Amino acid sequence: MPAYMTSKRAPIRSRPKARTSPLTPSQIRSFQKKVYNYYDNQGRDLPWRKRVTPYRVLVSEIMLQQTQVDRVIEKYKEFLAAFPDFPSLAKAPLPKLLKIWSGMGYNRRALSLRKLAQIVVAEHKGRLPSDPDILVTLPGIGKYTAGAVSAFAFNKPVVFLDTNVRRVFIHEFFADRQGVHDDELVPVIERALDTDNPRKWYNALMDYGTMLKQEHGNPNVRSAHYTRQSPFENSNRQVRGRILKALVHGAALTEDRIVKETGMDAERVKKNLEQLEREGFLIKKRDRYLIHDV
Repeated sequence: MPAYMTSKRAPIRSRPKARTSPLTPSQIRSFQKKVYNYYDNQGRDLPWRKRVTPYRVLVSEIMLQQTQVDRVIEKYKEFLAAFPDFPSLAKAPLPKLLKIWSGMGYNRRALSLRKLAQIVVAEHKGRLPSDPDILVTLPGIGKYTAGAVSAFAFNKPVVFLDTNVRRVFIHEFFADRQGVHDDELVPVIERALDTDNPRKWYNALMDYGTMLKQEHGNPNVRSAHYTRQSPFENSNRQVRGRILKALVHGAALTEDRIVKETGMDAERVKKNLEQLEREGFLIKKRDRYLIHDV
């Protein structure tokens, strides 16, 4: 079982004890009531929380990796309209897939999502596995995403961490601490888990954590794992995004034309073109680049 993700029924081994008093049943009920009260009154109306299916949950979780909720909402609707299920995504032409994904960043996620759909269709009869141990072996799915999909799509009582869950538990149970390690948080998260309705519980934690960041700063700066995201402006991510945007309409372009279309430094464009070719996004025919539709 991957670290920081486990079934409620499976023991968590070899983790240091949290430097906090054990939660009593009364404390757990009080904490759950606080989180649920917020969620019941101010929970967000998000499209992936309606008509819950494994496919819809998976798409939302992949999109939400390193992308803000507001940016995901419209792209999510557009994506589902174009690719409503695993078979349609598995057969998606890469130019069309990247065109719809454009603006989301981290385009590898789109490739991984299509590859995952192909595996689900070919090896799992079109049905996404519910076991996080299997999910974590699929393209684009790490420990957090495997736990989240298992909880949100299948309502399984798994223990997992994301930035919002971490924020809630640091704020509520480690208020006087700096350098809080995830190994300290996991037993507390496990103890507080609502095993009767993990889907609702984690949705509530997500919204409560978002509120904390808006109203109380960001408790995650006190995490031992906290790092600031590198700026997007003038980054390789921006260069790659502009290159793909220039090519999604299907026309093969020369390197010079791509430099002109992107408005970026020629040497950086060249290096990123080479990298995108190695990764399978692009193919070069003579002196022109185009999206590699495989």
